[in-house]
Amino acid sequence: MPHDHHHDHHDHHHPHDHNHPQDADHLHSHLHHHDDAADLQVLATQFIDGFVKAADKAAYLRLAGVPLERPGTGGATALKLVDVELTTEWQVGTASPSFGSRELSYLPYPGEMVRERTNMALVYVSMDEKDRLDIRTFLRGKLKG
Repeated sequence: MPHDHHHDHHDHHHPHDHNHPQDADHLHSHLHHHDDAADLQVLATQFIDGFVKAADKAAYLRLAGVPLERPGTGGATALKLVDVELTTEWQVGTASPSFGSRELSYLPYPGEMVRERTNMALVYVSMDEKDRLDIRTFLRGKLKG
């Protein structure tokens, strides 16, 4: 059986706990870099799904800690939450800068690669301004503090 013995009799000079020096050139993968953007997108998707399914939308927002008022520009007047906006988009292709040209390199997706995305914004208003708070920005703030 593998590892069915003590490790104190090995003849090599590194610990046998599978920790590797940072410059080690090995072929098995480790998850060293945490993808915060992907985590945030998963949280946003779950938040949106929960909101859509909630029987009492106002209670859902209260439980999530969504403020009903926020400071306006300069803090003079408070913005009031009046709408929750959901938008659905389908990414049907990608465009990126081309080398040596002002034209974009465009790659349309085949049907099976087209992906649906739903985004959410909290819409706040006052007599002087309107502000849309993207749900990912709201959730990022909740995660940080």
